[in-house]
Amino acid sequence: MKALPDLKLWKKYSLIAGVDESGRGPLAGPVVAAAVILPRDYVHPEIDDSKKLSPNKRATLYKIIAEKAIAYSFGIVDAGTIDIINILEATKQAMRSAITQLDPMPQYVLIDGLGIGELPVRYEALIKGDSLSTSIAAASILAKVHRDMIMCEYHEFYPQYYFNRHKGYPTKLHRDCIQKYGSCPIHRKSFQLL
Repeated sequence: MKALPDLKLWKKYSLIAGVDESGRGPLAGPVVAAAVILPRDYVHPEIDDSKKLSPNKRATLYKIIAEKAIAYSFGIVDAGTIDIINILEATKQAMRSAITQLDPMPQYVLIDGLGIGELPVRYEALIKGDSLSTSIAAASILAKVHRDMIMCEYHEFYPQYYFNRHKGYPTKLHRDCIQKYGSCPIHRKSFQLL
């Protein structure tokens, strides 16, 4: 994992937040953003883009990040709101929510991928930021694990959809379940379900 953007910024700022999301592509469930402030000059060799890590490795790193972080928070936008404002706007809203809940507030924010409009703090959007920045990669792990936990909780309410297995993504199993049972309250009606 490279930490070049972080290392450069840590020379000037002590409180840098990384921000990333999980859940833009699924057919069901919320989009979850995480914001995390790591200690200055903190680098962990295994922290990387969550998509490159196994579920067990993500779970282990989640605990390490939560323990080491100066602060972290989540922004969550549910399926109903995604249907109303669209997934891109919902993602931005989740990211803004995660950032503004941080205590202390960061001096600078690194965001994976996209600009999110006005913030009370300076920020930079980095394409493929979860592969470039330790802070963003840490946020990607927090967001992914947190969202997976939410989807496993939904499995208890809607076991026929197997949300604990596919986490709402458009797998064959998930599409077969929708074909058989129709949609449930956490499905995104604005998405192509079948």
